[in-house]
Amino acid sequence: MDRREFMIGTAAVSGWTFAGWARAASAAPLRLLVLIELRGGNDGLNTVVPVDDGRYRDLRPRLALADDGVVRWAPDLTLHASLAPLAPMWQAGELAVVQGVGYAQPDLSHFRSIEIWDTAVDSTEVLQQGWLTRAAQSHPAIFGRFAADGVIVGSADLGPLSGGARAVAIADPGRFARAARLAHADSAPARGALGHVLRVEHDIVRAGAEIRPGAKLATEFPRSLFGLAMSNAAAIAATRQVPVIRVTLGGFDTHRNQLPVHAALLRQVGEGIAALRAALTEVGLWQHSLIATYSEFGRRPRQNGSGGTDHGTAGVQFVCGGQVRGGTYGAPPELGQLDRNGNLPHQIDFRALYATVIEQWWKLDSERVLGRRVAPLALLREDPAG
Repeated sequence: MDRREFMIGTAAVSGWTFAGWARAASAAPLRLLVLIELRGGNDGLNTVVPVDDGRYRDLRPRLALADDGVVRWAPDLTLHASLAPLAPMWQAGELAVVQGVGYAQPDLSHFRSIEIWDTAVDSTEVLQQGWLTRAAQSHPAIFGRFAADGVIVGSADLGPLSGGARAVAIADPGRFARAARLAHADSAPARGALGHVLRVEHDIVRAGAEIRPGAKLATEFPRSLFGLAMSNAAAIAATRQVPVIRVTLGGFDTHRNQLPVHAALLRQVGEGIAALRAALTEVGLWQHSLIATYSEFGRRPRQNGSGGTDHGTAGVQFVCGGQVRGGTYGAPPELGQLDRNGNLPHQIDFRALYATVIEQWWKLDSERVLGRRVAPLALLREDPAG
C-alpha cells in the first residue's frame, strides 16, 4: 500500500497540520459531543406525534399514526413506536426532547439548509467554516490537547467541521486503522507543493496511529450499516482522543411511501442511540458524553399525494447524556397557526443548541464562535462532569 492509496481509499482530512499530535489527549478531560445527522429532513410530526390534536389527522388522513404506532411517555408526550428503545433514557431523566427547532426565513433546499445548520449563520449569510471549526480555532488550547478536533464516521462530508478543522473523515474505521499501521511516511526531503502533500499524508498516518478504533466492546450493536457506524463511533470514543464524533443516517427525504420507510429509519435511530449509551457506559464515558440529533429541516404538516411529505421547516431534535436534564423543551406544534406556506414557524433557533454545547458543556465562549449572543437551553445539569 502506498500513501496515495491510503489517502484516497481510507480517509479525507481537513486542516493543514496536526501539530502537537504527541500531546494529544489521553490525559485531557473529555467532554465528548456525538452528533447524529438525520439526513434528508426528518418528519417531526411523525416523530413526536400530536395525537391529541384533531388537526393532525385532518392534515394527514393517510399518514397519521394509529394508536398501535405510538408510545406515550407522558400525558403530553407521544412518540413514534420505533423510538421505544429510548424509553429507559427518558425514564432515567437523561433525554431531552426539543420541539420547534429551526431558523428564520427557512430555505427548503437540502444543500443550502444543511449548509446553514453546519455553519450556524442566518439564511441570508454564507460562510465557509463550520461552527465546530470555529469553536476549535477560537479555543486552540482546549482542542489542541486532542489528536484531532473531530472524526466523521461513514461520510466524506465534514459538515460542521469543514473549513479548516483538524478533522478526519473515515468511511471505514477498521480499514483506516489497518492502513495507518501499514502506511509509512517518505523519509526523503521534499519542498514546495510536493513537500506539503507529503507532510499532510504523514499527518494522516499519525492520525490513524492515534485514533485507532480497536476497542473490544461487550455491547451488541444493531446489525445494520448505521449500527456498524455507531459501533465504530463508540470504539473511537473509547480512545479518548477526540472531542467530537459525527455519524450520519440518510434516507429521511420521505416524499413517498413514508410510513414504512420512516418507521424503519426511526427504529435504527432508537436502537443505535440505545446501544451507543450502553457502550459509552461500558467504557466509563456516559457521564462525559452529550449526544444530539440534527436534521436540515422538518416536513410539511400536510401530506402530499404520494404517501409522503414534502420539505418543511421546524422539527424536533433529541439531546441525551448522563448530564442531561431530561424533559421537553419548546412547545408542541401549533397546527392551527401555520405560516402562509402551510409550514410550522420555528420556536427555538437551532443555534441555541450550539450555544448549549459551547457554553454549558464545554464552558467556552459561545458568542466568540457564533458571532452573536444566543441564549443556551437549560437542558444540562448545573455542573456537567468534566
